Amino acid sequence: MYLENVVQDARDPHTVGHFWAAALGARVLTDEPDAVEARLELGPAGYLDLCFPRVAEPSGSPARLHLDLLGGDRRQEITDRLLGLGARHVDIGQGEVPWTVLADPAGEPFCVMETREAYRDTGPIAALPLDSAAPERDAAFWSALTGWVPTTGTPGIVSLRHPSGVGPLLELCPEPAAKQGKNRLHLDVRAERSDGDPVPTVRALGARLLEDPALPWTVWADPSGNEFCVLDAS
Repeated sequence: MYLENVVQDARDPHTVGHFWAAALGARVLTDEPDAVEARLELGPAGYLDLCFPRVAEPSGSPARLHLDLLGGDRRQEITDRLLGLGARHVDIGQGEVPWTVLADPAGEPFCVMETREAYRDTGPIAALPLDSAAPERDAAFWSALTGWVPTTGTPGIVSLRHPSGVGPLLELCPEPAAKQGKNRLHLDVRAERSDGDPVPTVRALGARLLEDPALPWTVWADPSGNEFCVLDAS
């Protein structure tokens, strides 16, 4: 299995999907009234698709997954460009920090990060920080699920990365509070034909099956309760 999608529930998929495609230089694959999908090419790491399905009302629960964008020496320039595309400054209680906190047109917070050695060769998305009740445990789970491997990242955060050393980090961050309600953003992994039936494998890794609809995916929760989907082999 491999990590394929970052999914953000959206009232207006067109507006938020095209914002992120422009922000990241991603190629729009699907542009329909109820869904927008854009592909970010990552070289040896393959690709990451950004998916924006329409929902009537996105969850109001505190965010547990967000995007950290590569900024570095160009942080102000990149911030200005994102503001021009429709982002806005937000205060989420971050205080004095060396990065910039913005919100996309749907109000979803994200960060433009300062220079960090760990962000070398990430591409425009530096990291995918995910709240975790037990970062070491959850890093082992996500590594077994996706094939991503431990990497040196920010002190106090357990980080994984594609084995090519290219593309964003998946950061398992100590959660500030226990999970409340559905996450607005989640990850999707894609099963490969060689995996066979992924359900027993994913369950054995410590995930909990939430939903097994008559659709080409199953809905799960990781050991900290964060939703993710396993997509059928293409």
